Amino acid sequence: MLMPSPPHTTRKRNGAKGFTLGVDGCPAGWAVVRLALSDMTASGFIIPSFAGLMNGAGREAAMIMVDMPIGLVETGRRACEGMARQRLKPGRTSSVFTPPRRPMLAFDSYENANQWGKAQEAKGGLSKQAWAIAPKIREVDAAVTPADQARLGEAHPEVAFARLNGGRPCAHPKRKPEGKSERLALLSRAGLPNAEEIYRGLREEHGASAVNRDDVYDACALALTAAARLAGKAVHLTDGAKDARGLVMEIWG
Repeated sequence: MLMPSPPHTTRKRNGAKGFTLGVDGCPAGWAVVRLALSDMTASGFIIPSFAGLMNGAGREAAMIMVDMPIGLVETGRRACEGMARQRLKPGRTSSVFTPPRRPMLAFDSYENANQWGKAQEAKGGLSKQAWAIAPKIREVDAAVTPADQARLGEAHPEVAFARLNGGRPCAHPKRKPEGKSERLALLSRAGLPNAEEIYRGLREEHGASAVNRDDVYDACALALTAAARLAGKAVHLTDGAKDARGLVMEIWG
């Protein structure tokens, strides 16, 4: 169910048509922010599965950005993570983690996946943070095809916020009060002033445990990134490499 935009939301007429979606994983599934391109009004909803999004609202979206790895290596590392860390120096590099290699998704436990990685190559282990989102990586990997990447991309919220901040990474961690205020100000300056209202509406509708504040803020940043990609203004980090399925390994922001 779409949450209506608050009455005080600023409306900007720019003549563009359609809408973008910014998507971030949350405890209840996926937090989605819908940004109307005609007037820059934003609303939010939660959907249980990524396939449901792609078969529903995603079918009509002009562009979708999701904070989840798309395109996975069999061995080694993806170049786009290294590029993102360079963009986020010095303070936000820890927000970029190395995703599982594709064979790791077949394991049923962190211990087995980590052990396999270490046996394959030096420094080939897997972080617990990366393993924690393995179910959602599987969801996206099952739902996305190379053809989808023309209007769907992997994006990193901190790269997106850095672009909104004139190329400078945010000064404070996103879960600190200062980080919350910093990101809210950047979203508002970019034309999306109601991120907190969207979060409160989703929390009221779905319950306090369904979604985190930073899930919504990040989805807002990604909806703006999708609009920036359409306008040719988004940051695009990639060496052009494709994975075994033909998916381009890239990060937008």
